[in-house]
Amino acid sequence: MSLIPWLRWTEASPRLSSRSPAEMVLETLMMELVGQMREAERQRRDRSNAVRKICTGVDYSWLASTPRPTYDLSPGERLQLEDVCAKIHPSYCGPAILRFRQLMAEQEPEVHEVSRLFRSVLQEVLERMKQEQEAHKLTRQWSLRPRGSLALTTFKTRARIFPFASDIRTISEDVERGTQPPPRTWSMPEFRALKED
Repeated sequence: MSLIPWLRWTEASPRLSSRSPAEMVLETLMMELVGQMREAERQRRDRSNAVRKICTGVDYSWLASTPRPTYDLSPGERLQLEDVCAKIHPSYCGPAILRFRQLMAEQEPEVHEVSRLFRSVLQEVLERMKQEQEAHKLTRQWSLRPRGSLALTTFKTRARIFPFASDIRTISEDVERGTQPPPRTWSMPEFRALKED
């Protein structure tokens, strides 16, 4: 075995791709969809072979060649999915793939259901993108809002905090009136409303 293909250090370093990030996201997501469709078909084939083996008691899997895929996306459906994939921002590509793989593992859908599941994941990601953009827009509007009007006006509070005063009515109120109130031991200060003149 020759090691020449493995030792490519003499070749020039690979150049960065001239494709745009949107094209790379589109290609990555579509490759993930095709890969998951193949995996779902392989699992279906394995299940049917296991059932056949149990029913007949004979295993001919060593004799059979790998069949060609029986399900493929229609051109219209493929274009629709590519259109949705093109709207995905590159930073959401990884989370979209992880969510898709998670749902595939949880649900184990049939081959024809994979594209529908993929579309629902893409819709979730688009909704999350939209929500985060709106939140970012509101944050930006709030941070750019002039603050001079709040800084210039002073608000008079109607209540003052007296942390050591106690205004609790007791039976021996007349005795306590002449003495200083004991230091407050409760965790919260007491609030008193100012008497308007």
